[in-house]
Amino acid sequence: MIYLWTAILSLLPISELRGGIPYAMANSIPWYLAWPFAAAVNAMVAPLCWLFLSTVHRLFYGVSAKSSEASGGFGWYRSIFDRFVERSREKLRSGVEKWGAFGITLFVAIPLPITGAWTGTLGAWVLGLSKKKTLFAVMLGVIIAGAIVTTVMLLGLTAFQIFVKTGISP
Repeated sequence: MIYLWTAILSLLPISELRGGIPYAMANSIPWYLAWPFAAAVNAMVAPLCWLFLSTVHRLFYGVSAKSSEASGGFGWYRSIFDRFVERSREKLRSGVEKWGAFGITLFVAIPLPITGAWTGTLGAWVLGLSKKKTLFAVMLGVIIAGAIVTTVMLLGLTAFQIFVKTGISP
């Protein structure tokens, strides 16, 4: 059951690794199992998110799988999406040209709220980065973020044990 909750926390957009790894370690899963398990589950977010975005976007935009021309769909979605994407791409063009997929890796690797696999994949998709580069960049960022969270947990649990006797072991 602990592994199930670790997986759920690792998949959720808000908690991701920042919730999955601490939960696993706090429930006596050793760090050398918690980190790869939570990272593997969290890395699955990138292809799932990309698939979801592509499917929903094609549906709402009115683009069929056989043709790249828009026919049908929702006009309100098309106009909002086009304005949003154009503004985003214009604002971030220099950064994307400079950093590209490496920027996505760095963004995902920072284990703070709103900087995870979900947001990184969404940002890369909106900015028009390639699927292959995005998936690799997000997965690499997830591994780095997992290492950071695990390190903080190990140091935090060790420091905490100095002051309080607990059943939690790093």
